[in-house]
Amino acid sequence: MLRVAMLSKWHVHAEGYAKEFLETGKAEIAAVWDENPARGEEWAKSLGCDFEPELDALLARGDIDAVCCCAPTTMHKDVLIRAAKAGKHIFTEKTLACTVKDCREIEKAVEENRVTFAISFPSKAWPIVKFAKEHIDNGDFGTVTTVRIRNAHDGVSGNWLPEYWFVKEDCAGGAMMDLGCHGMYLLAHLCGKPKKITGIANSIFGTPVDENAVSLIEFENGAIGISETSFVSFSSPFRIEVHGTDGILLWQDGEMKYKTKNTQKYNGGFITPEVMPEKDDSPIPRFVDACINGTGSPDGLGMSDAIELARLLENTYVSYETGKTVDISN
Repeated sequence: MLRVAMLSKWHVHAEGYAKEFLETGKAEIAAVWDENPARGEEWAKSLGCDFEPELDALLARGDIDAVCCCAPTTMHKDVLIRAAKAGKHIFTEKTLACTVKDCREIEKAVEENRVTFAISFPSKAWPIVKFAKEHIDNGDFGTVTTVRIRNAHDGVSGNWLPEYWFVKEDCAGGAMMDLGCHGMYLLAHLCGKPKKITGIANSIFGTPVDENAVSLIEFENGAIGISETSFVSFSSPFRIEVHGTDGILLWQDGEMKYKTKNTQKYNGGFITPEVMPEKDDSPIPRFVDACINGTGSPDGLGMSDAIELARLLENTYVSYETGKTVDISN
C-alpha cells in the first residue's frame, strides 16, 4: 500500500486527486499539509488522517512514501525540491514550475534522490489523442499544417472560480496557466519541438490575470499549433482539430469526423472510425503502480514532458507581456 501525503488543498483538483488515490485500492492518504493551516486541518479531518502544520516534519516521517502537490503554482519549486530531498515520490498538478530554470532545479533534485515523478496530463490518455498521434506519426495526414485545441469555460464570467484563483503571486497566470495547460501539452505531444511562440491575452472582467488567451506556436516540422483558452466563454466545448495536406480530423466533446485522401476513395465524405484506441489509465493510477513496482516515471508524464509544458507557458507569457514573437528553438 502506497502511503501518500496531500500537500495543500489550494488547487481546485486537490479533492478529486485524493479521491482518485483512494479509489486505486493501492494507496492510502496518510497525512495532509497545507500552507493554510485552518484549511488543511479541516481537510485532514474529512480524510480521516493526520494534519501536519510543518512541511519538513511531514516529509521527515517514515510512514510517507509519496506526495501529491496541489500547492500554489509559485510554491511548487520549493515544495517539490524539499519533497525530493526527503526521498518522497512526487505526483504534481500542472504546471511544474513558472520557469524552465526552476524546473531544471526540481529535475536535479528528483534525479539525485532517485524518486519517481509524474505530472497530471490526463488528456494524453484519451482515445482521440492516441488516435491523432498514431495517424500523425504514420503519415495519414500527409504534412501536418495546423493543430488547433480549444479548452475554455466561464469560470470568471459565470462567477464560480474561487477568488484566490486570481492572486497572481500564487497562481503565476490565469486561463492559459491553468486550463490552457491541456492544449499546450497536447500540442507539444502531437507536433514535436517548438520553434517560435506568439500570444495575445486580455482580462475583460478586470481580474489581475489573463481571462481570455490564444497562443500560436510554430513547430520545427512546419506545423502551426493554436491553443485557445478562456475563463469567460459560455458553454464552450473542448475541441481538437488536425489539418494536413492529405487529411483532416475534427473532434468535439466525444464526436469525431475524420477524412483522408485514402478514405475518400471509398467514402466521399467524413467517416467516424468504428475502432478507436483504448483509453489509458489516468495519471494517478499509473503513478501509484510506478511507485509500487519501481518502474520509473510513466510514459508521457515524466520530467521532460513537464519541462516542455513549462517552456511553452513561460514564453507565451513573455509574448503576452512584450507583444513580440519569442524564439524558443534553443
